[in-house]
Amino acid sequence: MSNLESAFRLAGSVGVAMVTPFQPDGAVDYDAAANLAKHLVDQGVNHLVLSGTTGEAPTTHLDEKEQLIKVVRQAIGDDIFITAGAGSNDTEHSVRMARSAQEAGANGLLLVSPYYSRPSQEGLYQHFVKVSSQVDLPITLYDIPGRTGVAIGDELLKRLAEIDNIVAVKDATGKVEVGARRIAQTGLAFYSGDDALNYSWLTHGAIGIISVVAHVSAPSYRKMVQLVERGDYQGALQLSLELEPLVKALMGGGQGAVMAKHALALQKIIPSDALRLPLAPASSEEIKQLQKTLADFALL
Repeated sequence: MSNLESAFRLAGSVGVAMVTPFQPDGAVDYDAAANLAKHLVDQGVNHLVLSGTTGEAPTTHLDEKEQLIKVVRQAIGDDIFITAGAGSNDTEHSVRMARSAQEAGANGLLLVSPYYSRPSQEGLYQHFVKVSSQVDLPITLYDIPGRTGVAIGDELLKRLAEIDNIVAVKDATGKVEVGARRIAQTGLAFYSGDDALNYSWLTHGAIGIISVVAHVSAPSYRKMVQLVERGDYQGALQLSLELEPLVKALMGGGQGAVMAKHALALQKIIPSDALRLPLAPASSEEIKQLQKTLADFALL
């Protein structure tokens, strides 16, 4: 195991793909981001992913991403692992984001497959190799073909696993059985990237989760991880079943960033649920149902 991989495995098993709070006028609310990060850490989160899809990375800019890392790092100290999104369908842009994140104090990078362009497997390989060669940070690949339009194939993943600083995968393919085989074949660390499958991933070899729902339920997911680690699979399954309504309320519409912000605003953890277009607020009926679910879980 490389030094980078060893360092990465200290990242922790309960990660949150953190939203990026905005002020009502659309400016990044850095004070709210700092407070949210501290709140999540207090709730048991030990790995924050900044400027991922849930952080509205496609509509935040390089200077904003860099400042966000600096503000959150100052708020939570040096012990919490920060992974920064540096994904783009423009390889040179991805390189710039990766370098900026490293300079700002991120511990690792999240690289999503280049979206929309739908490159070949060789194009994907060259993209990931180019970005990884420009930084000294451990890299997590983000495989989410439902959004990117292109999947990381088995042979490609084996090739990428040979690169020293590519050490992990955030898997949102929905194919847990394939992931279990890939873990065995590549030795890469896997994270669940789908809250509905967190239990399944944890029992099939994943080292942890990178969650949206943990914005409001981090203690429950920490308990789930601990139950699996103790071999209490029935207890972990029961907890997973209990969390289903919460997962559905936040993720059922496929826009976790939207519903997570509404939930945090309802909890008064962030002052505004403002979004940047093209993301739009949920309907009043959806927010009403979310509020009811949060109340049912005693989260208001």
